[in-house]
Amino acid sequence: MKDQKYKIRDVLPGDAAGIAQIYNHYIENTIVTFEEEAVSGEDICQRIKNVRSSRLPWFVAERDGEILGYSYASRWKERCAYRYSMEVTVYLGSAHAGKGLGAALYGELLPALKSREIHVAVGVIALPNAASVNLHEKMGFLKVAHFKEVGYKFDRWIDVGCWQILL
Repeated sequence: MKDQKYKIRDVLPGDAAGIAQIYNHYIENTIVTFEEEAVSGEDICQRIKNVRSSRLPWFVAERDGEILGYSYASRWKERCAYRYSMEVTVYLGSAHAGKGLGAALYGELLPALKSREIHVAVGVIALPNAASVNLHEKMGFLKVAHFKEVGYKFDRWIDVGCWQILL
């Protein structure tokens, strides 16, 4: 993506349909997410509102009106003592994977979290997923947990790993 112009900016409600299109690819075709039913633009719009109402960042990468990918943070756990720890997420349009866009999105998200005095970012990865593991480790995340067979999708058991970075 270094040779292609795009911008990373705060999410807008009008981005919801493009985000849903990206995310639905992963829901319907991969184990990357444990959701099993496609989401609508309205569903994503509500999720954006929930993230933003918590004063957490959500970014999109956009080129000529097309959403190429997105990243956001959400609460790691609900208990008050976890308030300085967030789960982070990056999804890319399938045509835009492997071109540095995920790192660029995290390059915006992680400093935005640090500026909000967030101490820990956690990436939760369904395994196997070499691309996501590589992205997180490239950004400085370290693997801290591995849960065996905690998800079930497409008639198989799926492991989940957690990677974290101290901000």
